[in-house]
Amino acid sequence: MRGQERKIIIFIVSLLSGLSMFAQENVEPQSYWVFFNDKESADAATFNPSEHTFPHLSQRALDRRAIRGTITGPTYQDLPVSQTYIDEILGMDVKIRTTSRWLNAISVVAEQDYIDELADRTFVKKTKRIRKTSKRIIKQISRDEEEILLDANYGPSFSQNNQINAVAAHDSGFSGSDVWMLILDTGYYTDHLAFQPERIVAEYDFINADSVTQNESADSSGQHNHGTAVASVAAGFLDGELCGVAYGCKLLLAKTEILSEEIQAEEDFYVAALEWGEALGADIASSSLGYLDWYEYADMDGESAITTRGVDRAVSLGMVCVTAAGNKGDEDWFYILAPADADSVISVGAVDERNVIASFSSHGPTYDGRIKPEVVARGVATHGAGTNSPDAFISGSGTSMSTPLVAGAAALILEAHPNWSPMMVREALMMTADGNTSPDNTRGFGLIDVMAALDYDFGIVPGDVTQDSHLNVSDAVLLLEWILQDNEISELQYNTADINKDNRMNILDIVVLVEWILTL
Repeated sequence: MRGQERKIIIFIVSLLSGLSMFAQENVEPQSYWVFFNDKESADAATFNPSEHTFPHLSQRALDRRAIRGTITGPTYQDLPVSQTYIDEILGMDVKIRTTSRWLNAISVVAEQDYIDELADRTFVKKTKRIRKTSKRIIKQISRDEEEILLDANYGPSFSQNNQINAVAAHDSGFSGSDVWMLILDTGYYTDHLAFQPERIVAEYDFINADSVTQNESADSSGQHNHGTAVASVAAGFLDGELCGVAYGCKLLLAKTEILSEEIQAEEDFYVAALEWGEALGADIASSSLGYLDWYEYADMDGESAITTRGVDRAVSLGMVCVTAAGNKGDEDWFYILAPADADSVISVGAVDERNVIASFSSHGPTYDGRIKPEVVARGVATHGAGTNSPDAFISGSGTSMSTPLVAGAAALILEAHPNWSPMMVREALMMTADGNTSPDNTRGFGLIDVMAALDYDFGIVPGDVTQDSHLNVSDAVLLLEWILQDNEISELQYNTADINKDNRMNILDIVVLVEWILTL
């Protein structure tokens, strides 16, 4: 056989082999979102809450919405996904993974051919493939043998609390009492002595669909390590060893993150957990998680990612949302991860014990130009609970470990100011942080100060020169007028106009004000 003919035959065989593999992949069950056009029992245009019941919504959730939400009462999105539609989807060998009321969708495992057939169903709006990649290591917990300042009650956790002025808040009587915090993570070693059983309101494993968030036989050996450390930093307590920032709050523990692989289904679990915790009445959601592999930088726009959309919805219902900025600062990606791009979230970067930014801490801006992260806290050698024994402790690094410090701070603020909305809590933390007059895309507005945030006065807001309790373009216009015309103004007006606190009213104040307006 001549060489040219041999090459042609080899090419054809390779092509047929590739087509065969493609065909096998095409029929192998994959993961998909299936979105529906309506809720069957009602559509958005004609929805009337009085015509429906919402047994999954607790009175605590409804009360929180009424006090802190921009959306109050039961909504169209609270209606369940139509069981009739679900039953039709499950007519073949289809496995359902999660159901989302907010998205009016279910995520399923099914064959591509069957998913293609769903396009003909009148109740199906669209379908979307859920991709899978290898696991990213963004949540490293490591041992650090640094010399640590100890305290009789706090143990090695004194430094991380004191750096953000949480110790002073504790001394003033704040512990997060009566505040419910939802934590989304890999799982939780609830037998650890830092977690008091009476403070755990509820727990749910969205991966295995049960109520056990500690390691089970199906889990990887280290599955609950990360979540244990994170939850303890926010709310754990063991006298003389660890004091979480909100050591008196109640916990709702959601296991959403698969340790052994990084798949888009984790975003499904994330949104499902937000819905679960919100309906039970959680006041705060804290997630030391981030998603990137199936996104591009253009998707970090505050609108594209599933988790970002879920966070914005939760905030509109009155739930403060805090999330890790990500650990990509020293990698090619460099930027934040979803859902840190949400415009209503408090995304958190990491600093060390000297308030120096950690090299790994992800940077802003968002794709549409907003400053990120919002704030920073200690994420280098942060003290938390370990899983080797019920009294084991570790030192961990990452924005995963700075995030629960800020979530705990938010709990103390809500304890002191239960009527503050999520955006008010966010503003108080940002505007009292140590870099609030010169925010940037490395530290955001800077290291938080819990006591200053507790005392934040919305009545005299720097930059609110129009005194309408909002920072917007009207303030920038009036401030420019004052500067150009050298108007005589009152002491109160001067205090609001001297934004960078240099005892001058000039163009630099406008620069800072414009940055604030674009960020808030």
